[in-house]
Amino acid sequence: MGPFRLLPGTLLAVTLLPAQVIDFESGGLKYKTLTRNGVTIMFAHLPSRVREYSIIQVAVSNGSQIPWVVKTEDFRFERPDGVRLSPARPRAVVSEMIEKAGRSDVIKLVATYEIGLYGLTRLRSTNGYEQRRQAAFAELTSAKLKAAAAASAIVFVDTKLMSGESTDGAIFFDTSGKPLGHGKLTVKAAGATFEFPSEPLAP
Repeated sequence: MGPFRLLPGTLLAVTLLPAQVIDFESGGLKYKTLTRNGVTIMFAHLPSRVREYSIIQVAVSNGSQIPWVVKTEDFRFERPDGVRLSPARPRAVVSEMIEKAGRSDVIKLVATYEIGLYGLTRLRSTNGYEQRRQAAFAELTSAKLKAAAAASAIVFVDTKLMSGESTDGAIFFDTSGKPLGHGKLTVKAAGATFEFPSEPLAP
């Protein structure tokens, strides 16, 4: 499973699905994970939505000996009717969150994200959200600036992962305020195609 490590005493309900996709629960979120060419990708739907966006939490770990670049544009969500959704550009998401979503929305999203991330015992991210958050907050005192920094830190960004490195972030799909629902998440990364069946969150 690459650099993702399962700590002793961790309770996981694991079931194998087609194409070696593994389901497990952690931090109150339901994750799916898959490894190809030594690279492991996992994701979970976040229950919080901000404005028109549905959001997924993504973590990527490079257990291969080859550096790989993982980009937001590598992700696609396809619905059963054939409609394909591409993620919103990170810079556009951050700008909209800061200008229109409001500080309370950002705080709520960050709180939800952190509950999932810090409960994810299988992940020890080397350059993900926590590292970006600490760097952004280092010299900030303004509440508004901190909300902006939090928005910037949470969004998944294009990352070059060396062997043994990992990252995480939130990916935003414009769904006009509706859940993503049933479909398939596809990721073109590490010279391979990762496909995850996706079910809607329980109401």
